[in-house]
Amino acid sequence: MKIARRLLDAALQNPDGAALFLDFDGTLVEIAATPDGAAAPAALARVLERASAALSGALALVSGRRIADLDARLAPFRGAAAGVHGAEMRLDPAHPIKAGEKLDARVRDEVAQLTGDDPRLLLEDKGHAIAVHYRLAEHFGPELERRLEHYVREVDGLRVQPGRKVIEILGEAVTKGDAVRRFMREKPFVGRRPIMIGDDRTDVSAFDACAALGGVGLSVAGEFFHAAEADFASPEDVRRWLGEFSLISPEVRR
Repeated sequence: MKIARRLLDAALQNPDGAALFLDFDGTLVEIAATPDGAAAPAALARVLERASAALSGALALVSGRRIADLDARLAPFRGAAAGVHGAEMRLDPAHPIKAGEKLDARVRDEVAQLTGDDPRLLLEDKGHAIAVHYRLAEHFGPELERRLEHYVREVDGLRVQPGRKVIEILGEAVTKGDAVRRFMREKPFVGRRPIMIGDDRTDVSAFDACAALGGVGLSVAGEFFHAAEADFASPEDVRRWLGEFSLISPEVRR
């Protein structure tokens, strides 16, 4: 937490010099038994609004979820966002969502065949990605990853993205790191020091992108980052960290 504390202090002193990128599941909210069960605390929307105001809008969600899903779970907060690992982008809350080409419908059908009829494996079609959640059958994770890796070797333009109790198939070019780099070329992010907070493998490319741009990635303890090494012990710690931005929000200063 020492690095996170120093970065927070620096951002509090010079918020115009920082850009903040946030994962959702396992970072802002606790992992739930099923994807639909993830719930944001009532105060989180207000915390994000104030943090975004303190950073003059240089705050974006970077998640595997669709942007519409994030908006629904965090209403009334609506900010810059990258959804489906960057396949969807909204550079500004006033702008529409822009998205690349969706996966062919046959990919979903073929992935469904690979997962069989096990009701504990939850198939989610995100349009630009197919996610297989195995939160209810954690022992099946390695075999599921093996099957999907074998599948994409036979199909051009696809890759496998393992995450926290989920494995996804998506386009080769789509990563959270690409999303961060896209944001950092646009106002109000350009010229700032990027900070990404995340909890699993899908966030590593964003950490690397931040480091290459003079910033840093901060980890949340969980399945991928061990508690002894992580910058945050839990999503609750992240929410508390974000709450301190309210101290410098323009609304509070008035």
